[in-house]
Amino acid sequence: MPRMKRTVKDSVFTYLFKDPRYILQLYKSLHREDDATEEKDIELLTLTNVLVDDIYNDLGFLVKDRLIVLVEAQSTFSRNIAYRMLLYMTATFKAYADREKMDSHSQKDLHFPHAEVYVIYTGEGEVPAVCRFSDLCEKGKDEEDVDVETRVHVLRGDASDKNDIVNQYVRFCKIADEERRKGGPTVETVKAIIDRCIEEGVLPVFLASRRREVEDIMVVLFDEKKVREIHEYNVRKDALEEGREEGISAMVTTLKKFAGEKRVVAQELVENFKLSPEVAAAKVEQYWN
Repeated sequence: MPRMKRTVKDSVFTYLFKDPRYILQLYKSLHREDDATEEKDIELLTLTNVLVDDIYNDLGFLVKDRLIVLVEAQSTFSRNIAYRMLLYMTATFKAYADREKMDSHSQKDLHFPHAEVYVIYTGEGEVPAVCRFSDLCEKGKDEEDVDVETRVHVLRGDASDKNDIVNQYVRFCKIADEERRKGGPTVETVKAIIDRCIEEGVLPVFLASRRREVEDIMVVLFDEKKVREIHEYNVRKDALEEGREEGISAMVTTLKKFAGEKRVVAQELVENFKLSPEVAAAKVEQYWN
C-alpha cells in the first residue's frame, strides 16, 4: 500500500528545545551534579531528514565539545528505539567528524565526544529503564554481547520535582491527550490544552510567551493527522475499487465465452456487483473486446 510522504513539521517538543534555555534545563535534569555548564556551552546538533522515509532525530546537542546527548520523545514504547537511536548516533558522529575535518584514514587516533542516548516516554504502562541494541541481536556462540552497542535510557520525569523539564513535558503530553479525548482535534481543544497547562504550572513561561506559535504547531499536527487518515481511507478505497474493477473485467471476459450475449453478461454484473443496468451495460462494452 502506498504511503503519503509526511512533510516534516516542528512538534511542540522540538520547538521547546530549540530554545537554549530549555536545552540547558534538560541537560541539568540529566546531570544535576554539573553546576558549571551554561547556555553558551551547548550547541544544537539535531539531525533533520538524514534518513529516508522522514525519520529524523528529535533533539541532539553537544556540551563543551565533550558530550553528545541525543533525545527522542515517544508516546508509544518499542525496544526498536535502540536501533533507531543507533542510526541517529552514527549520523551524528559522521556529521561531527565532517565538521572537525577528521581523516578516518589517518594513522592518528580520532577523538569523539562521549555520547548519551535518551528517550522521553510520555505514554502509560511499565517500560524498562534501559533498552539495548544488543537485545535485538542474535547472540554469538559464547552468548556474549554484540560488538556494536547502544544503550537508550528511558525517561519519564521526576514527578516529585515540578520544575523538572522532562516531567513538565510529560505532563503537557498527558494533558493534551486528555483534552483531545474530550474535545477532539479542534482549535478549541488546542486552546483548552494551553489554558489548562498554564493554570497547572506546566511549562507556563514557555506556553504563555509562545502561545500563538504553539497553537499554530498543534493545529497543524491535528490537521496533518486528519489529512493522513483521509489519505489512508482513500488508498484503501482505491485498492478495493481496483480489485472490484478487475473482478468486473474478469467476469465479462469469462461470460463472453459461455453466454455470448451482452445482455446476459450485463445482467450478471447487475446481480453480482450491484451495478445499475446502465453502468453494467457500459462495463460490458468496455471489456467485451
